[in-house]
Amino acid sequence: MSRYTIFGHDNCGFCRRAKQLLDEQGLPYRYVNIHDEGITQDALSALVGKEVRTVPQIFKGKDYVGGFDDLNASLDTQAA
Repeated sequence: MSRYTIFGHDNCGFCRRAKQLLDEQGLPYRYVNIHDEGITQDALSALVGKEVRTVPQIFKGKDYVGGFDDLNASLDTQAA
């Protein structure tokens, strides 16, 4: 099973909700605090492959999922 990676920061409510959602589902993830790691908006945009202005930015393995709403929708689809 591919592990999720959440790029976010501590003051982000949607980042906390994404971690909580994955915890509730028992799904493995790695949380990367963009401030602690010195990841700039430009660097995060390059990683995602398009301009991003918000967090969280979430990947499953090497595949880009999107933000919290995208994660929530993808988990709902998998559960159906």
